[in-house]
This record gives sequence, C-alpha cells and structure tokens, in this order.
Amino acid sequence: MLRLTLTLLLTVLLSLVNSKALAEKPNIIVIMADDLGYGDVSCYGATALKTPHIDRLAAEGLRFTSGYCSASTCTPTRYSFLTGTYAFRGERTGIAPPNAPAIIKPGTETVGSILKRAGYTTTVIGKWHLGLGSEAGPDWNGQLKPGPLEIGFDTCFLLPTTNDRVPQVYVKDHRVLNLDPADPLWVGSKKPSPNHPTGLTHRETLKMDWSHGHNSTIHNGISRIGFYTGGHAARFRDEDLADKWVEKSVEFIEQNKDRPFFLFFASHDIHVPRMPHERFQGKTRLGFRGDSIVQLDWCVGELIKTLDRLKLAENTLVVFCSDNGPVLDDGYQDGAIEKIGSHRAAGPYTGGKYSVYEGGTRTPFITRWKGRIEPGVSDQMVCTIDLAASLAALTDQKLSQESCLDSFNILGALLGDVGSKGRPDLVQQNNGNNGTYALRVGKWKLQRYDKKIARNVVVEQQLENSSVPQFQLFNLDDDPAEKTDVAAEHPAVTTRLKHRLAEIIRQGQSRPELKSVDQ
Repeated sequence: MLRLTLTLLLTVLLSLVNSKALAEKPNIIVIMADDLGYGDVSCYGATALKTPHIDRLAAEGLRFTSGYCSASTCTPTRYSFLTGTYAFRGERTGIAPPNAPAIIKPGTETVGSILKRAGYTTTVIGKWHLGLGSEAGPDWNGQLKPGPLEIGFDTCFLLPTTNDRVPQVYVKDHRVLNLDPADPLWVGSKKPSPNHPTGLTHRETLKMDWSHGHNSTIHNGISRIGFYTGGHAARFRDEDLADKWVEKSVEFIEQNKDRPFFLFFASHDIHVPRMPHERFQGKTRLGFRGDSIVQLDWCVGELIKTLDRLKLAENTLVVFCSDNGPVLDDGYQDGAIEKIGSHRAAGPYTGGKYSVYEGGTRTPFITRWKGRIEPGVSDQMVCTIDLAASLAALTDQKLSQESCLDSFNILGALLGDVGSKGRPDLVQQNNGNNGTYALRVGKWKLQRYDKKIARNVVVEQQLENSSVPQFQLFNLDDDPAEKTDVAAEHPAVTTRLKHRLAEIIRQGQSRPELKSVDQ
C-alpha cells in the first residue's frame, strides 16, 4: 500500500513538473540580417571570412538548408514576417519611400501582438522600413503614430526607413530622439532649395561615392535617396548604428530578464550604405561589404554573451534569418564587386536581391534553444512568414480567421522534432505586388512573370541578360542554380504548379486551417 501511495505521489509530482515545463514560455529573439546571402557566412560555406558567432548558433542549434524569406526585398519580407500574410496581398508593400505612412494598420495581428497577448514584453530594435504615421505621412516633428506600438510592440528603437533613404535619425517609440524644436526636421522628395548640397552637385565632398540613384541629400559624407533638412541634433553617424542596436538590445534584455520577452533585432547590416564602425573596417579582404558581415557577426555574439551572462540561454529561442538575398552594387561604390574574388554571396544559387531565383529568397536560417533543440542540419522548408503561426502555437495563442493568412504552424520543424515537416509549398515574390512570383513544391520550382521582363541576374559573378518566357520550371535537385528550364520536358508538372500558384493567389489565403474563399 505504501509503495502504491509513493508511486501515485511520484506520478502526480512528475505530472506537475511536466505541466510547468509545458507552461513555460521561452524568451524569443528574432535576428533579421539585411541583404545577407546564403553563402555569406562560414557555417553556410563562406571561406573568404569567418563568422564565429553565427557559426556557434548553428553548432548549438538547427541549421536549415531550405530556409527562406518570402520576398527578395526588405519591405515585403518584413511585412510578411510580422503579419504572416504574403505581401502581394497587401497595399503599398513594395520598398517603402522615406515619407511612407504606416503600411501595417493598427489592429492587424502581428508576431508582436500575438506574443504580447501571451504575456510577453515586446520590442523591435533596428531597421523598420514599414512606414510611420497616418495616411498623410510621418509627422517628423510630432507623434509618429501609428507605428510599431499600434501593432503589438511595447517599445521600439528604430531606424525609421532604411539608411540609403533619408532621414538619418533614431525614432524612440513615437518620436524622433533628441530632436531640437528650434531645428525642425523636414523630409521630402524634391530639392528644398537650389543650393541644397546633393551627391550630384557636391560629389567631390563624398567619402563614399554613389554608382546609381543614391545622389540626393548628403549626410556624413554619403548621399542618399530623398531630401531632408534640419534635425541636426538628432542625426546619427552610419558607423555607430550596430553599436546602438546592441546597446539598446542588451538594455532591453537586462530589464526583462525575469519575465518572457520578445526582441525583434532588425539589423541594418549588410544593407547599403555599408559603413561599418572603424574597428571593423579592413577586417576582411572583401571591402566594406565583408567588413559589415563581420560587424553583424559581432552583434550576434554580443546578444549571445548577454544571454549567457544572465543565464537565459536555456530559456531563449533564437531565430537567425535574413530579409532577402545578397546584392553587390546596390547604389554605392564600396568595392563589393571589385573585391569579391572567389566569394559566392548566394552560395550555389543564382540571383539575389530583387529576383525570384533561389538566391533572392533562400537565406541563412538558424534556430537555437539550448536544451530543447537538438543540434543538427535540417532540409525541411521553413520561411520567416511561418513564425507568426508557429510562435502562436508555441505560446498557445489562437489565430483568428482574418489574420496570418499564409503562415503555417511548422513549430515542430523549427524545433527539430522527429517526424515534423516544414511547409509543403512556398510562394516567392520580388517586390510589392507587380506580378513576379515563384512557387516551390518539393524539388520543383516554377517562375512566373506577368510582365515581359529581361532576365537580369548574376550567374557566377557575370551579369547575364536575356528575355524570359512567362513561365519557367526548374528541378532544384538536379539544377539548384536554375540554369535549365525543363517546362517543356515536364508539361504535367508545369501545369500543376501553374494551377496551384494561381489558386493560392486567387483564394486570398493559404494557411491550412482557413476556409477557402471559393468554398
């Protein structure tokens, strides 16, 4: 009888322990690099530089070989990551201009709002580039709302646009930081005065020359897209961005170490203008692009060190990803092309930023949760768009029928659970909703171009231009570089994927739990 009683007591205790473990909510950090290619870090094959801290995440976690973002430019990927909905379904989801209003409207379900509802303290620190303010555009001298705080974030510390676009100021919560009312900030699309210095009129003063498009207002010796005046006390140095993101992130983690937190660390590295801090300049033979990768790796290392110091590593899920694939010359003469050597930024894949070739959307993707995720390599297909539904499942939050329309719950795959599968198919897009798509299903990849365009991609470092048909089919198992169109050889596969892509677009959603609008 005593033995039975002890057995029952032990069973109850174990049940309570297991229930507590299941109820625990890990801290969550999503580190999103900017323009980082599949082949840009050493754990994915780079040999021209070393990324020891990113490599450590991979060694202690799960490195995905089929990890994706959903678009090959920044604004649509960030929109899809936060909302769990393909950006081509939204409005104004192409690359946002400097004065763009808030693209994600208040009340929209986001990763931030899901986790806030689950009891998390939430923040985004770094590049935003999803617009701020009302339909009239940002009120740079007043309250910048709506913004992140209206879609689920408790706090934010932002680069409001992207750093090749004006203005070069920080936004803390709803206001430009350190703005002097006596020196108001003006941002516009037209030259404010005939003598306003620009990259065209004062090119000889630049410390980094432009190659195309980035030749308007000059700040810190670099000309940008767009015009601005004033706000001088609020302006930052490009070289200090990474340090500021780390400083604010460490501060946030320390303040919230005793309760669940969500940190979206939105790095600006390695986006142009690539101007790493002086202590990283010259660290690689790849020029400022390579040096910026090393700086990004340092940022990752500082976050890992903070988790270790505060003994949070075993209670924190870290996701490392990129917003799109690589680009070499993206508007500035920074040596990226001249110094590339044998480095392959997209690894074995064709294309990069702006394209729907694999190099545009297949990126480094790593998950680490010490003690929970078994270290290894996974070939399951996962995407940043799936973090919304997957983190909702992790924190036991229900999603409405109107939210996260294309986000799949692939939590098991992200955590490396045996037998768990990633998503069965994925739509890729280039920018906004201009009719350029790709669909991957298993080994097959269909490209669709609704507008007549020219193929303009980097293949083994050579720019290749030729016209392309509306549809192309590739077998990624045999042809990962997408060099040979096999649509004619596999008409049934081509037809099936064409119909599936059209269906996903037409139905307005693809999350499995949702009912089709056709039903």
